[in-house]
Formats: sequence, structure tokens, C-alpha cells
Amino acid sequence: MGRKDRSALSDITWHDREIFFDMDQKAMKLIPGEVLVEKIDGVEDTKGNNGDNGTLRITNLRLLWNANQMPRINLTIGWNCVTGATTRFAKSKLKGRTESLFLMAKTSSTRFEFVFTCVNKSPQTQIKLFTTVIGLHRAYETSKLYRDMKMRGSLIDENDRLRILPMEQQCERFEGTWNLSSDQGGGNLQGNLGVLITTNIRIVWYASMTNSHNVSIPYMQLRSCRVRDSRFGFALVIETSVHSGEYILGFRIDPEDRLEAACKTIQALHAAYLASPIFGVQHKKEFQPAIQEEIVSVEKATDADEVETEEEQGPARIDAFAAYFSDGVEGGDKRPIEYSEELGVAIEQMKANFTIKELWAIHND
Repeated sequence: MGRKDRSALSDITWHDREIFFDMDQKAMKLIPGEVLVEKIDGVEDTKGNNGDNGTLRITNLRLLWNANQMPRINLTIGWNCVTGATTRFAKSKLKGRTESLFLMAKTSSTRFEFVFTCVNKSPQTQIKLFTTVIGLHRAYETSKLYRDMKMRGSLIDENDRLRILPMEQQCERFEGTWNLSSDQGGGNLQGNLGVLITTNIRIVWYASMTNSHNVSIPYMQLRSCRVRDSRFGFALVIETSVHSGEYILGFRIDPEDRLEAACKTIQALHAAYLASPIFGVQHKKEFQPAIQEEIVSVEKATDADEVETEEEQGPARIDAFAAYFSDGVEGGDKRPIEYSEELGVAIEQMKANFTIKELWAIHND
């Protein structure tokens, strides 16, 4: 547990933080803690694969789409990459001009636009697509305390009690815990006296004098917890993930048997969390269909799919990445300049099926 080279869960969990195209089927499988919220058949990836009927799976970490006739044509979009979700009209080869779901997304250096059209004739299915995606995006954005390390947050109430999150259970409370991370040297014990709290989701420490001086460390960001000798005696040392900044936090609890108990508690709770992670993204369905259709995940490919040869698959899609650029293909030919009657100035010729009004409405966070 205390090995320095151990990776935190957040350092190996890319599913909610990346956008990938044409992934291997193994990468399309759900991971521990990932929950399938909705599966919608008859969804077209209108921008990248217009005319291809497919299946959209929506989980608490990402959206997964694959073409029905060729599952290797797929994409995965992490919720952390999504910057906006809205509905507008788009032109579908399967359904014509219809209201579609537009997703704006970005990675570290690239912006993308995704358009999903429900080709199913049921109006309820289309509504389910819109409400589920928009609702889950909001749920992800408002549940970051489950996944991200937070300092000086609104963690403690006016009665010095931890503000408990949904699905969270407080386990232990260790009074008289010194935070050694602000040690200024000098040979004497420095830092702040406070309280250490463990739950099934995170570790929280706050100062007794000022509870706004605090830190919340989700087990997702925890790399190791161990007892080490220091110039102040034995201390509880917590190391966080690369993703959170690789902090090393030190705490002292007297007597030593309480210190050992705190360390063993954290290690046990961390192990339980890794076995069954809680990412905190919850979504309540607005309606429940009378008959539950059998869910067939894309990872359950047939033997014929698994032994499909390269010749049968055809050439790789070299445009799988570029097709979703929100601003077009970089380095491509520029469109001609024309006079805009609506704006009264010369502008680059509009893309097909776009209007000035639609461009002003694009969410460009």
C-alpha cells in the first residue's frame, strides 16, 4: 500500500478525461465503478459518420458511440472534456433535417464538436437522449469533491461537522491531529492543530481554530499512506497522485497507537474504495420504460467480429480525428471571401448548413 511507485487511481483512469476514436473493444468496456446509465439504439453520429446507424451508451464517466454494422468505428468522450451541451437542428442522412444533440468538447489543445441524432421514430427516445446527456453533464460538474483534491473549501459546517456528500459515510474522527505540512522549521512542532476525518470516499483534515483551513483528499487521488519517522517523531505521511500535484502531507497524532490506528483505517478504506470506486455522478431517470429491453454491450462481440480480418475491415479512417474539429481541419484550404448582407462586412464563406445566427449561438467555453 505504501510503495512510492504505486499509481493512484486517478493516474490510470483516463475514461472521463480523454476523447478517443476507433478504440480497441477492450477500451470500450466499462471499468469498476463505471455505471451504464442509459443505452439508446438508433443514434447517428451525424458529424463524423453521417448515415451510419449506431448505439450510444451513456455512463457516469463518458459517452460511448459505435456503428452497429462495424463496432470498430467508435468514439469515447469523457465528461471532463465536455464544455457544453445543447440542441439545434442538423441535417441527417437517415432522418433529414431534425433536432439533434450538439456537444462542444475540448482536450488540452483541441476543440471538438459532436452531433448526435436520434433516428428512432419514438419522441420519448429523443427526449431521453437530450435529458440524459445534459443531466449527466451537470451531475459530473457538480460532484468534483468525489474525484478532485480540494483545499480551503466549504467542507465544515458551523458546528465543526463535516458536510456529508450523497453516498458518503463518516467512519472515524481523530481529534488532536497536527498538520505538519506548514512546518516552518526551528526545532519545535509547527503547523496547525486540527481534526482528521475518514469516510468511505475521502480523507478530510481541518484546523480547530479556523475550519476554513482544510483539505479534502479523495481516495481516487491517494497514492500511499504510511507511518514514517520524522524529526517530530513518527508521523502519518499521505502522498497524492500526479494528477493532483504530487503533494506530500504530514500529520502527527499522539499517542503512537492512535497514529497506527489512523493509518490502518485509511489503508483499509482506500483498499475498499479501489475494489469498488464511487465517482459520485448520479442521475435520476425522469421516466422508466414499461418493458426493459435487453442490454447488449458492444464488448460482447460475436466470434465473427473478433476474427474479422484487416481485408474485411477495409482501410483505416484517416479522418476519424479531423472530422470532429469544431473549427474545421487545420491546415486545410481556406474558404473564399464573400460579402455578408446580414453583417455588412466581408467574411469567409459559411460552411454548408450553417447560418450566422447558429454560429453566434455556439457554446464556446
